[in-house]
Formats: sequence, structure tokens, C-alpha cells
Amino acid sequence: QVQLVESGGGLVQAGGSLRLSCVASGRTFSTYAMGWFRQAPGKEREFVAAISWSGGDTYYADSVKGRFTIFRDNAKNTVYLQMNSLKPEDTAIYYCAAVLAGKPRVSSEYDYWGQGTQVTVSS
Repeated sequence: QVQLVESGGGLVQAGGSLRLSCVASGRTFSTYAMGWFRQAPGKEREFVAAISWSGGDTYYADSVKGRFTIFRDNAKNTVYLQMNSLKPEDTAIYYCAAVLAGKPRVSSEYDYWGQGTQVTVSS
């Protein structure tokens, strides 16, 4: 069992930055690939970024590539999402998720989910 708790969301102006954190419980964090997804009002949940268990492989949605960076610290059981050059269309609830094995861009592959943190980008 893995429990995930996100933090770091908030209100920021367009062009600004935020860093989201997701802390995982349990001793097996380093065996899980981790992903970030987001869901805007009235829209389906979409993939944002993912990282392999070792941190050696990362994946990004085209909409955030070059602006967002995912990284992890297995010693701290934490995965991060650094978000720069934020746009109003980045406004959403951001969720982190954990998967032992599967396609990192597919939300249905993930085993565990956090409760989400709200990110609001004003224009």
C-alpha cells in the first residue's frame, strides 16, 4: 500500500513558477514509477509528466515540454514537478500517482493516487 500526499499548489500569475511535491508513504517508493496528471473543470484527467523508478527516464506531455520538469528523491520518498512559464491553461487540480509497471502516460495503469493540489494561473 502506498499513500501519496501532494503539496505546493496555489495561485500564481501567468509566467510564474510553482514546484509541486508528492510525498509517498511506505518503504517501496523507489520501486514505483511516478506520474503527474491534471484535471481542469469540465475536462478529463490528462497526463502531464512521469518518471521511472530510478529517475533515468522521464516523459512529458507536449503541452508542458520545455516548461515543466519532473524529478524525484528516493531518499526522501518524494517526487517533484517544477512548473515554469505557467499559463492560464495550466490551471487544474494536479495529482501524483504511482505505478509498479505499465505505460507511464496512461492514467488507468496507475495503482495509487493522491488527493490532488489546486494550481490556478491568472492572466
